[in-house]
Amino acid sequence: MKNEFALAFNEVLEEKQLPKEIIMAAIESAMVSAYRRAVNASNAQEVVAKIDPETGKVTIFAEKEVVEDVQDQRTEVTLEVARTVNPEANLNDMVVVESTPADFGRVAAQTARQVIQQRIREAERQMQADFFNKQVGEIISGVVQAVSMTQGVTIGLDMKAEGIMPPNQKIPGEKFKVHERVRSIVLEVKDSPRGPQIILSRSHRNFLRRLLENEVPEIYHGIVEIRAISREPGQRAKVAVSATQPNVDPVGACVGIKGVRIQAIVKELHDEKIDIIEWNADPVLYISKAISPAKVSGVYLNDAEKTATVVVQEDQLSLAIGRDGQNARLAAKLTGWRIDIKSLIEAAADAIVKVQSDPSLANIAEVEHKNIPVVEEVLAKKSEGRPVTPEEFMTLIQFVERVERRTVEQKKATAAAEEERVSAARAEVPNAAFETGIEALGLPDHVYNILIEAEYRTVGDLMMAMKLNPDNVLGLAGIGPKSMDAIRKALENISFPEPESVVEPVVEAVAEVPAEAVVEVPAEAVTETASAEVLPGPVLAEGEAAPVAAEITEEKIEEKPLEEIFTLRPDMLQPVAAAPEDEEDESDKKKGKKKKKKVVEIVYDEDLEKAIAKKKHKRGDEGWEED
Repeated sequence: MKNEFALAFNEVLEEKQLPKEIIMAAIESAMVSAYRRAVNASNAQEVVAKIDPETGKVTIFAEKEVVEDVQDQRTEVTLEVARTVNPEANLNDMVVVESTPADFGRVAAQTARQVIQQRIREAERQMQADFFNKQVGEIISGVVQAVSMTQGVTIGLDMKAEGIMPPNQKIPGEKFKVHERVRSIVLEVKDSPRGPQIILSRSHRNFLRRLLENEVPEIYHGIVEIRAISREPGQRAKVAVSATQPNVDPVGACVGIKGVRIQAIVKELHDEKIDIIEWNADPVLYISKAISPAKVSGVYLNDAEKTATVVVQEDQLSLAIGRDGQNARLAAKLTGWRIDIKSLIEAAADAIVKVQSDPSLANIAEVEHKNIPVVEEVLAKKSEGRPVTPEEFMTLIQFVERVERRTVEQKKATAAAEEERVSAARAEVPNAAFETGIEALGLPDHVYNILIEAEYRTVGDLMMAMKLNPDNVLGLAGIGPKSMDAIRKALENISFPEPESVVEPVVEAVAEVPAEAVVEVPAEAVTETASAEVLPGPVLAEGEAAPVAAEITEEKIEEKPLEEIFTLRPDMLQPVAAAPEDEEDESDKKKGKKKKKKVVEIVYDEDLEKAIAKKKHKRGDEGWEED
């Protein structure tokens, strides 16, 4: 039969829903605190508590110094007692020995009660924080416990936790009752002295995303993807969806048969209107669908400013804008474009004014000079209240279409020209200028401070500004004609070091000749028979070391073995007795001298690991010797 400790321990485990190790660690920590308080031990002393889970017996171990004569039982122990724990203990050593006081169980139970409760509460809070941190962005269900106009709604959650839904996170107009079950998403988990503070929300757009995932299996399984959501809680929401597989209708999958799926979500959101549209990579089509339920006559984009002009018929204007501009706002948030909605009449009138007043659109005015009077006549009929035929409306639509298209093309051409001008100016500024601080110009202090405040921090930035538009620099507060002259002179006088050109060394291929291929060849034979297997080399002077006789590329070496490359005819190996008469020098002829006999020998130098040429000459009858 289990003792009282085991029964109480199991009861705590069941009540707190905490791991056994956490409860045991809390009790042991409380026992250590109780021991320190009971004997007035120092916090620097190591104290360990062990509890037997079966009997509940508490054993305290404390670190003490080994001495001959114990003066303080709390911090000292005799050598005899210390060696029962550690046989190698000596005097002045520190050992951990059992130090459980008498009747410690009852004393500890009284003094450690609060510590145990505190540690258990801390463990509960930590578990709650870890659990709900993993639930951030997910839907959870809870029961309303309290409703406050200022504090919001307090909702009881799992693990005995409480969540707070602030007033700004509620759907406007919805009211809660105590004990009512509510679904919401975990928006944030904050730490506080009283435990984790769980912030819940029903107005966040991710709440609508999670509801769609729960109600539409195609979204949950990834067949349909939610691209964007814009929402004004309690009033209207727009959702852009796309299919990841062919032959799947993303809008139909979200709406469901007879709207059963979307109606369940609308009911959860207290009759909030939801527009499901199909996402499209083309911004024109995407914006046209985002303006729904209004019908669009034309969409004209300005990529540089990320703006879109949407033209609709007059009867669709209020529907496109929505109540208080709600439909236009949601469409702009959904698409990421700034949307300007105009009626067809207003767009046509603006197009005429734009063409006639903007000098940059003079070429468009020349093309449309015949169409402008026709359009003005239609606008006059409309302003007078006379009926306008569908053909005349089509004329307005086509006129606006042409003007807007050409205006966009003109802006693109202007932007391209500006980009080219900037590139040309950038090419004239050395790269070193952008690595040199503006202080290198030596400008006056007040000019330097003004330029630094204007974000001109390098010489390159200032040079670009002076080349592109000097008026921007002149327009700075405190910069006048004298300062501009100082800036121009400083920029003209500054110089930058030339970039070091890296010259790659040219490596010439040198053929290595094996030692067995060394032969004696006369110089005359080499020059005369160069058209054979050996290529000609330079004429050598006396005493000059000859280079390799043949220039052989690596490709030739790969194609032929060295034995074939250096094969010579037998007649080339015979020494020549005398040089030809026509090769004698003029000075030698006058002196009656003849040219000395020369022999070139190609030898393999093992130290240099390559073939070299040596000249030999004959001295008397002693044979050939090296020169």
